[in-house]
Amino acid sequence: MRSIKWSILHIDQYLLDEADKEVKKLKNLGKRTLCIWDGSVIEKPESSKLEGLGPVISSKAKRLNRSRRGLIFHMPAAKPIMVTGMQWTGALIAGMEGIVKVAAMSWWTTKGDYAVKQREKEEEMLRKIVRKWGDILIHVFDRGYASGPWLQLLQSLHVKFVIRWIKTHCFLDAHGNEKKLWQIGHGKKYLAHKLIHDIYTGQKMPCDIWWTPVRHPGYAHQLYLVKVRIKKEVSYFITNEPVKTEAQAWAIVFTYKRRWQIELSFRYGKCELAMESPRLWAFENRLKLLGIVTLVYAFLLYLLNPLYKEIVQSVLRLKCHRTGKRCRDVIAPLYRLRWAISCLWGDYHPVLGTGFPPDLATLRVLASLKC
Repeated sequence: MRSIKWSILHIDQYLLDEADKEVKKLKNLGKRTLCIWDGSVIEKPESSKLEGLGPVISSKAKRLNRSRRGLIFHMPAAKPIMVTGMQWTGALIAGMEGIVKVAAMSWWTTKGDYAVKQREKEEEMLRKIVRKWGDILIHVFDRGYASGPWLQLLQSLHVKFVIRWIKTHCFLDAHGNEKKLWQIGHGKKYLAHKLIHDIYTGQKMPCDIWWTPVRHPGYAHQLYLVKVRIKKEVSYFITNEPVKTEAQAWAIVFTYKRRWQIELSFRYGKCELAMESPRLWAFENRLKLLGIVTLVYAFLLYLLNPLYKEIVQSVLRLKCHRTGKRCRDVIAPLYRLRWAISCLWGDYHPVLGTGFPPDLATLRVLASLKC
């Protein structure tokens, strides 16, 4: 990792090329292709001398402050707890179903010699994605991207998007009146209803939607608002995709529902792949290590291709066998697969030269080590 002959840019280009195969596949099948965006942080609260560290909002401290089953308390809302760490921005390529592909992962900081601004970094990544695929993709963003300047950038790049918006921001309704987003359509009857399946609980949840055309001062073209109510919680989606029928409105709802895949990706990287534990002082070397770990994650996703189903099942039966119905029916057994491959590698570690015949110098080294 300390070699100067390669950099994180080589890994970034490889991930783009692999994601391009998925984009072409979905395009040939005539399916909707999504680019899911979000950001997270890598927390290093005990570090102070590493290069490229800056202040980040601790998501762990925020999570621990919530009430939990068996331990209920109501603490007053406190200011966000800041710790040292790195910012993390990612983009995934996905269809409306199936396994996702990693398109871009970037780690950056707001302090020191490597400091960049958040919007500049996100714009750089977005321009790279747009140069690669143009207007083929539908970009899906969360509320962190809900702003007028970001709309202006999306307009200049001519991309299709779905953004979950903040309800207190102002838009122009169909009659040209400026209102807060929650006031548009307030008190009106929902236009469509459906029971949607929750893949995490297995329950059917009632979902109501309402839609209308809107405009924003920072965007010159027509926008559409899709208002969604699930379990008495209301969300507001802004899109430049035409929403004039019930089918188009439901398409926007399920498009945003796929955004949860990137949250699962961040969680898997932190919890399972230990991305919050790099111990390299130099910033560039740390980026290389995180890039290599991302390649491991991309490889595990690659193994979940239906072509390798028999191989995956054999590895799981051999090193991570489970008899429970939930484990047998899971579509993407990422956690079990990583554990099984890790155990298999530890028990049957290949000796250098088993795949390719070694040269004379390698044989002499092996003979000296008696292996």
